[in-house]
Amino acid sequence: MIKVAIVGTGGISHAHIHAYLQFPERCKIVALVDIIPGKAQRVKEQYGLDAEVYLDHREILGKEIDLVDVCTPPFAHAEISINALKSGKNVVCEKPMAASLEECDAVLKARDESGKKLSIIAQNRFRGPVRDLKALLDSGIAGAVRHVTVNSLWYRAHCYYDLWWRGTWEKEGGGCTLNHAVHHIDMLGWMMGTPKKITSVLANVGHDNAEVEDLSISIAEYPGALAVVTASVVDHGEEQELIFQCEKAKIAFPYSVYASVPQGNGFPLTEPDEAFAKAAKAYLQQLPKVEYEMHDGQIDDVLGAIEEERDVAITGEDGRRTIELITAIYKAGSTHTPVTLPLAKDDPFYTVDGIRKSVPHFYEKTVSVEELNGEVSFGNFRKGENQ
Repeated sequence: MIKVAIVGTGGISHAHIHAYLQFPERCKIVALVDIIPGKAQRVKEQYGLDAEVYLDHREILGKEIDLVDVCTPPFAHAEISINALKSGKNVVCEKPMAASLEECDAVLKARDESGKKLSIIAQNRFRGPVRDLKALLDSGIAGAVRHVTVNSLWYRAHCYYDLWWRGTWEKEGGGCTLNHAVHHIDMLGWMMGTPKKITSVLANVGHDNAEVEDLSISIAEYPGALAVVTASVVDHGEEQELIFQCEKAKIAFPYSVYASVPQGNGFPLTEPDEAFAKAAKAYLQQLPKVEYEMHDGQIDDVLGAIEEERDVAITGEDGRRTIELITAIYKAGSTHTPVTLPLAKDDPFYTVDGIRKSVPHFYEKTVSVEELNGEVSFGNFRKGENQ
């Protein structure tokens, strides 16, 4: 039985708790930690958990706990992960992995020295249609990638940034690029790797209660391909998608394929090549079913990695790559110049202090509330998911 401690009992922790409760024969939540008095106790009572409640994560470091799950605001991710790893515990950490590449490196060092597991949450990789998109790309059925469109479009009302830790570079570490588009940027890195160069524009167009950006548009340059990445929390409808225009066809998430049929003059026929759609469908039908999706799927994988003494599916290196792409976006948008990757350790944007000194403050945060009412949602992925 894997004993789990959850550190941070805010909105996202409920997705994690729900996931652990799917596997009662494999794990048990034995500790809940939150710095706000009474908050962890309320969560304990909400789910009827047989767990101890603490105000400081340091109180659990000497306890018999196998897995620490970090669900705090981003500024605390690295410290808690490092302390947990050094105390001999496996770690699951919510996105983003850390607030800088320097912090990512410190977390990876603690993992390597401890010999424990580290997994960074990227739950969308466990969606069936996302797995299918990755499989189609890897199969080569559509040919080389030429043009990628990544639309990480979310909607957050003005009051969203009233929560005490949101909307500041110090506590949140960034805006929609870091804390919303992180999902899609992770998928881009997973499917395409690290680009050679990034150009970006940052803006805050709808949230004058936040220092950070609420909109960014970036271009990532790959050998033989360009990727356009839009991150937003001002888009009604939250229509999120990844579109890969390849040599032979378009493949996308939510699931969509289209292969144009060229004429002798170079123009396409008005109807697509149905043979490609049938071939893609046949290829996907032979893949195993995704048994658990979203956080359930990633927690299942982490539990399996501990039980089977294997590596996790989503590693610390995966989390670091995503932070490097996002850091490059912030540097490009702040300096108004293209940024070449990888970023060097002496780069001002490599550290938390360097980032904070270099990024724009669009507005000053004037409201700070302890909690906001309402449920956490995970975007509008539903349309067209099922092929």
